[in-house]
Amino acid sequence: MDDLTLTTLALLGVAALVAGFVDAVVGGGGLVQLPALLLGLPGASPVQVLATNKLASICGTTASSITYYRRVRPHAATFVPLMLLAFLGSALGALVASQIPEEAFSPIVLVVLVLVGAWVLFRPSVGEATALRFSGHQHTAVAMAAGFVVGLYDGALGPGTGSFFVIALVGLMGYSFLEASAKAKMANWATNLAALVVFVPQGAVLWEVGLLMGAANMLGGWIGARTAVARGSRFVRVFFVVVVSAFIVRIGGEVLGLWG
Repeated sequence: MDDLTLTTLALLGVAALVAGFVDAVVGGGGLVQLPALLLGLPGASPVQVLATNKLASICGTTASSITYYRRVRPHAATFVPLMLLAFLGSALGALVASQIPEEAFSPIVLVVLVLVGAWVLFRPSVGEATALRFSGHQHTAVAMAAGFVVGLYDGALGPGTGSFFVIALVGLMGYSFLEASAKAKMANWATNLAALVVFVPQGAVLWEVGLLMGAANMLGGWIGARTAVARGSRFVRVFFVVVVSAFIVRIGGEVLGLWG
């Protein structure tokens, strides 16, 4: 990657900054960062792009996770099992990723996003305050199941993992959007780490580009987490609807063959 121009590196840095902000608030930073990497690194292989994206992303999720932990104080009884099973699911998903065609996922993901987006849009009270639907061991079991399933998706495919964690925590478990975002970032950090455990030994990471973007992603993650905490669940809810809408357009276009 020695032929990268300063302009290309600068644009990749800006994309990572924006992605870090979006990801910290509600997930979905991959909407910005992955296309930027594909455009900026046309000579890189798909696995190099994915691995470099994970390196940049883990920098951002580290910053946002620390900020959320200090300011929101999420319960360890939920986020620890969520992180552990998300790590396991992501590692397993990364190992079987090459055997699962994206065409099998995209239509299902599109339907889920449309249903969830409509549900959140037409139920303004959803996610405004925490009203847990489970308690005790049942609560822990649901958190573990959600972590494993979303982690598996992240390892096998990836786009929108943070948003899917938020969906599970708000819609399934009853957390507010702000608390869900805090826990989602910690789980997303675990899935990024699991993917890197697979990618680094393969020599797939482009370290110079990844660390540069990682610094920008970290700054964006720090700003995004502080903004979400300051503005509260209503702001996160609106941001969530915007990001989910963008995913519907992107994935819907892929399913219909509009993007090539």
